[in-house]
Amino acid sequence: MGLRQVFDRIEPHFHKGGKLQKYYSIYEMVESLVYTPKTVTTVAPHARSYIDMKRIMTYVVIATIPCILFGLYNTGLQTNLAIADHGASGWRAAIIDGLGIGFNPANPLANMLHGLLYWLPIYIVTLAVGGIFEVIFAVVRGHEVNEGFLVSSMLFTLILPASTPLWQVALGITFGVVIGKEVFGGTGKNFLNPALVGRAFLYFAYPAQMSGDSVWVPVDGYTGATALAVGASEGMAALPQHGITWMDAFIGTIQGCIGETSTIAALIGLAFLLITKIANWRLVAGCLLGMIGFASLLNVIGSDSNPMFAMPWYWHLVVGGYAFGLVFMVTEPVSASHTNTGRWIYGALIGFMVVMIRVINPAFPEGMMLAILFGNVFAPLIDYFVVQANIKRRAKRNA
Repeated sequence: MGLRQVFDRIEPHFHKGGKLQKYYSIYEMVESLVYTPKTVTTVAPHARSYIDMKRIMTYVVIATIPCILFGLYNTGLQTNLAIADHGASGWRAAIIDGLGIGFNPANPLANMLHGLLYWLPIYIVTLAVGGIFEVIFAVVRGHEVNEGFLVSSMLFTLILPASTPLWQVALGITFGVVIGKEVFGGTGKNFLNPALVGRAFLYFAYPAQMSGDSVWVPVDGYTGATALAVGASEGMAALPQHGITWMDAFIGTIQGCIGETSTIAALIGLAFLLITKIANWRLVAGCLLGMIGFASLLNVIGSDSNPMFAMPWYWHLVVGGYAFGLVFMVTEPVSASHTNTGRWIYGALIGFMVVMIRVINPAFPEGMMLAILFGNVFAPLIDYFVVQANIKRRAKRNA
């Protein structure tokens, strides 16, 4: 008996009247992971398209693959470089020693394996804890488990430092899923990005372990600042002294969260999302224009006391989480503006805010996470004014 026949045989037990009907959400989740949903519209009007929720989420996950692969490599690279001075310990070191691979940062395999040993536990905990809450809410509400969690779980793991304790990972994804999404009705009804909500919760609840100089490389006794931290404290001229060049930041061989250091990896994902039309280009263009315009204005204004005024737009593009946030967070269709004009405004607002936070507010050298959440909050209001403006314009034209 084939797998399809097994699903067809047990399916009646999960429908209304069956002895397992309250667990239909779990059955539907497992079946959807294996097969494309077979449900079709039964009443007019019909909307025909090969793009369904499963395909959209699958495409986004595929787009993250370059960031995942480079994130594994860079996490291992930074860790192995630090181990040369501070030594290695723990179960990860025991596994690597047992396999005889070693901690040579010039060995790509050693870097990939070491990075995997940090990322994989974070991802497993995220899937397990977040998935439990997704299933609980789906069973209680009697609706299907949405594929949106696959994207949220992947993005959440990529915007965390490799040193994040697993219990904090569990807390963060719980907050993101429950408070950021499920309390508003689930996938498609949330006005905030769930992955960013979980990350923001950890950022404010445990700031020393999320934003300190010792969190980016998970080696005891090692400290090192990110490019943004160096720029904010010592100025742009100090970046080469810390071994950070623009090309290093563009490629991604610098300290930072697991999956958001490589601009080129994020741009590969963006190209895929634009070609498949999953991402709207207006959101991307608006965010770039807002960032470039305001950063250039601050360069012209200048400041004798704030070195961040001198950071040009092409550095803002490659440092911190700007590129990753631009590709995977700004373009997220649910929490972004839905009108074409609104998308330009929404993107420009985020681009403006990320530079504002990075440069003007000394407490938050990163900025992209808070800028996107700020944009999420204003997206419905932006769409409202755009729609009202269109109504007034048409009423005036037809008067």
